[in-house]
Amino acid sequence: MIPMSALHRLIPEWLQPYPKDKLGADLAAGLIVTILVIPQSLAYALLAGLPPQLGLYVSIFPVIAYALLGSSMVQAVGPVAITSIMTYSVLSPIATPATPEYAVLAAVLSLLSGFMLFACGLLRLGFLSQLLSRPVISGFISGSAVLIVISQLKYLVGFSPRGGNSGEVLLDILHRLIESHGPTLAIGLSALFVLAIVRLALSGWLVKAGMSAARAAFIVRLMPLIVVLGGMAVVVAFDLDRRHGVAVVGTVVSGLPDFNFFLPSLESTQSLLRPAFVMTLIGMVQGITMAQALAIKRRERIDANAELLGLGAANVVAAFYGGMPVGGGTSRSAINVAAGAQTPLSSIVSAIAMIGVVAGASQWFERLPLAVLAASIIMAALSMIDLRALRLAWAYDRADALALLCTAGGVLLFGLEAGIGMGIVLSMATLLFRVSTPHIAVVGRVPGTEHFRNVARYAVETLPGVLFLRIDERLFFGNLGAVEQRLGQELERAAGTRDLVLVMSGVNLMDTTAAEVFAELNHDLAERGIRMHLAEVRGPVQDRLMKSALWGALSGEVFLSANAAYEKLAPAKVWCPEI
Repeated sequence: MIPMSALHRLIPEWLQPYPKDKLGADLAAGLIVTILVIPQSLAYALLAGLPPQLGLYVSIFPVIAYALLGSSMVQAVGPVAITSIMTYSVLSPIATPATPEYAVLAAVLSLLSGFMLFACGLLRLGFLSQLLSRPVISGFISGSAVLIVISQLKYLVGFSPRGGNSGEVLLDILHRLIESHGPTLAIGLSALFVLAIVRLALSGWLVKAGMSAARAAFIVRLMPLIVVLGGMAVVVAFDLDRRHGVAVVGTVVSGLPDFNFFLPSLESTQSLLRPAFVMTLIGMVQGITMAQALAIKRRERIDANAELLGLGAANVVAAFYGGMPVGGGTSRSAINVAAGAQTPLSSIVSAIAMIGVVAGASQWFERLPLAVLAASIIMAALSMIDLRALRLAWAYDRADALALLCTAGGVLLFGLEAGIGMGIVLSMATLLFRVSTPHIAVVGRVPGTEHFRNVARYAVETLPGVLFLRIDERLFFGNLGAVEQRLGQELERAAGTRDLVLVMSGVNLMDTTAAEVFAELNHDLAERGIRMHLAEVRGPVQDRLMKSALWGALSGEVFLSANAAYEKLAPAKVWCPEI
């Protein structure tokens, strides 16, 4: 018999007990989300190169797995644009999309990334989601969004482009635009135009007409489904697929599939291990970031490690049931929140409702024109291009802006893995450059206060023969050369210096090499008749320095504050070292 305490731990916190006053909102939200994400689920499966019904399958049991293990109250999991384009980019060079071999590889990719996410959650590695800077993530998503747009243009124009990389595909489409299939282009551009008007202006128009902002936002989210239904109605009414060759979704297999348990082959595991790791990293960052953003808005907290467990479990289940990687969806979550979801029960309700759709209603979408799905994907992708982040990074830090642009450019020119790799390398290089060239300021006392500021920025008081230097970086083997060089330069400028005061308020770490170098510096300065003092040494740094050779041999004093050093050295007396 399972002990009650153990059973209690297996039950999610939001069910202990479930707040009954939220039941109505969760039921309604679950049903609304189911209806609204059907076209999106079909579209992202096609984007991944998989049969459309797989997008519906992975909107069932993977969703339940995340709801039971994840920590976010309202994040919705399912097929998303980033994981779909990553799946297609990884698998299309090694297998033909929509074939059984391709589907098996997609399931293996989902399984591997799911295991990695779950393992990271068990090992409490949620902090790894912070290793990618926001500019790098923004550049990756923006570059991926452009790839998504380019990949969908063929469905708008009605012919398959020639060429390999995204640039060649885009140029070929532009050169052969005259060959576009007229009815397909008309349907696609019409859907694109309507969706653009909806996204850019409809909400404002509705609010001006007297509708509440919340209701207007919900109608805006409802419009893509209406556009999809309208596209199907036009195709059926004029028999465009059969008489005029408009491409449609085609056969959507009805009924629930069986769980397909399998063990991946060694060959497929080796070939997909690296892409799975990249997908794990991106899924980790995207899922946790989205969950945190939603939690902040709702004044809730999330557990990053629980999020990894939930996302990992969802992908493992998706591998055996549907065979398509999933993630935390921005648009899905936004729909879930707008529909009034309060707890993960809304996602469970949505999954149960999706069972009904898959069992008996999926064939209704067989005559859905691909051009309309492409238009909805393109609009979703365009909203992912983050020009605002580029503007902010360019104004604040050009290095971050460069990392963003290089990541986006790398994704477009060399692929998703190379793009994210370029962004990481550039970010790490920028970080290493910054910590290896620490900021050191000559400081003085602001008149009438005990505050010390940079002499280049403020009118301050200084003492003759006394040089105050503030070090604003941790000291380690990688930046000591730059520190010694800067100290030498400042001592040359301040000829006649008898006392050097190092203000250590910005130093939160000194490694062994730093302690040894500063001990040597102290000895060299003493031989030149200059005392070296320390001020505002942080506790952890001082604890280590007290065990070093520098502490006992320091030629000067250790002051509690820069002002204490200023007061003590104000009547500066000439000091000669003992011989």
